[in-house]
Amino acid sequence: MPAPIVVADSITRVGPEAAGAVVVNASHGGIYAAYLAAELRAVAAIFNDAGVGLDRAGIGGLDYLQEFGMPAATVGHETARIGDGADMMASGVITFANALAAALGVGPGQSCREAAALLQQAERTGRAPPEAIEGTFLLIPDAPQVWALDSASLVMPEHKEAIVVTGSHGGLLGGRPETALKYDVRGALYNDAGIGKDEAGVSRLPALDQRGIPAATVSAASARIGDARSTYADGIISRVNASAAALGLREGISARDFVAGLRRAFATPGS
Repeated sequence: MPAPIVVADSITRVGPEAAGAVVVNASHGGIYAAYLAAELRAVAAIFNDAGVGLDRAGIGGLDYLQEFGMPAATVGHETARIGDGADMMASGVITFANALAAALGVGPGQSCREAAALLQQAERTGRAPPEAIEGTFLLIPDAPQVWALDSASLVMPEHKEAIVVTGSHGGLLGGRPETALKYDVRGALYNDAGIGKDEAGVSRLPALDQRGIPAATVSAASARIGDARSTYADGIISRVNASAAALGLREGISARDFVAGLRRAFATPGS
């Protein structure tokens, strides 16, 4: 029987239904997202290439899943909105495929829908889930703390008084403002995923303005998507929201300087 197809706005929003299925998800194609697909025991996966970016991190998950025995591919960030699974199926065009996916006939230029149908012939690897990848790191312990989170899904209530530096793309899931961040924090950083179709890669920023949270994205060309420590160490700010701009923060500065600026602002009485 052909494997079922599961469509999702994010790999973090998929549950047990992924097991044995082709997961067409609008997450970036980096290693952390690929790890989650493997952990879910999907039979194959399609992601967004997130502008490919630094060290080809936006498609780094394809090689990771090749080693795990899973066919995988990406659609172009200019062809489908990152964070929008329905748009991915409707208009996504394949840009990259690993060797296992290519062996099933998947290749650049195909529609996402056509590629997903071909991947339905993939077989389960039978392998155990991969070892857990640590995704949460405390960068600065002094208040306000700074946390590096490889996925924005790792934001928890205990981060309320912290600045979170994520490896996630800056796109809303399915265009819904409430998905910008699970919990309010002092400030947030994302990867712009190449910005892409309809500027989806930075669509969280105005939504966070509505919650009074200063936020920004770093350029995908400057930092590895899916790697929050790279966001902090390597990232160059590509977009800021109005709340961040009001604090004197701007495009073109380093992520380190952005975080330092936020921390200075929060140290000011009455801020």
